[in-house]
Amino acid sequence: MGSVIRRNLALALVLSALLGFAVTGNVAASQAVGLGTADAFAVLGGSTVTNTGPSVVNGDLGVSPGSAVTGFPPGNVNGTIHAADAAAAQAQADLTAAYNNVAGQACDSDLTGQDLGGLTLTAGVYCFSSSAGLTGTLKLNAQGVSAARFIFQIGSTLTTASSSSVRLINGARPCNVFWQVGASATLGTTTSFIGNIMALTSITMTTGATLKGRALARNGAVTLDTNVITKATCDANSNPGGGVGGPCNDPAYYGIFDNSASSVPVLFRMKWNNGARIRVDARSVPGGSIYRTWEHWAKPGSRVVVSYWDPDTGSWVKLDSAVAVKGYFAPCVYQHGYEAP
Repeated sequence: MGSVIRRNLALALVLSALLGFAVTGNVAASQAVGLGTADAFAVLGGSTVTNTGPSVVNGDLGVSPGSAVTGFPPGNVNGTIHAADAAAAQAQADLTAAYNNVAGQACDSDLTGQDLGGLTLTAGVYCFSSSAGLTGTLKLNAQGVSAARFIFQIGSTLTTASSSSVRLINGARPCNVFWQVGASATLGTTTSFIGNIMALTSITMTTGATLKGRALARNGAVTLDTNVITKATCDANSNPGGGVGGPCNDPAYYGIFDNSASSVPVLFRMKWNNGARIRVDARSVPGGSIYRTWEHWAKPGSRVVVSYWDPDTGSWVKLDSAVAVKGYFAPCVYQHGYEAP
């Protein structure tokens, strides 16, 4: 299988810059949601955190009051693991406050009984009296307002079908998307999900599912299987999905990972050193698709190492270890292609 993957993969890195632009609009009257110390966590469980396969967690990982964290390695945490320590306990307390904040907000639109797939929603608070499902693609449209918030109150379970996705358009940002789940959440295989999932019980990410946001479970387990979870931030110089950018002095590169000739998903990653620490962009790319991303924080001359996971050998295989990032661009806007319209 490894040789088939190698024949079907292509990657191009193109140095480029985008001019900054400004947008204006109105933010829906939802309340701001603060995560407190839970903001540092990409994954937080109540009882356990378990992993199978080469999952990548970009952010801290914690569990409290339970203490079990298993499956790292082969999983990789680009952050700190907190198992039943003071930091994890405080994060759980702050998660409870954020959960109650979201659950208590006034509902703008009742979507009970509707599948989220195929919908395009603007900022607001959306509620489901029982379960919520996603089959296909949900688009969240910020209408040019980078601070637009999307809040989902789900009475029981959240379930996505295989290969479903959430897309952000017109300035929407992952850090402003919140999913409050009254029981448990399950992301189907190769789902591409966005937002902060706050589940009362457990969160299960099945094989190849990815999350730009957070998986935060109050009482139960977080279960991973060959996933990529990247903590969503709202810093001024990082601009997923378009919107307002700020002056910056970081070089940017554009990555294209072509898996269109394959029928199976492939986990790939790009690693580089920004002079302070190693950064990782990892993602499961479904068969028949192409993944594009803008990345930054790499210093001029940084070496970018591109690899894919070969299930035959159980190891990462380098595609290109001789890519150098050059140049500075300012002002600039960074746009992650997989979240753009």
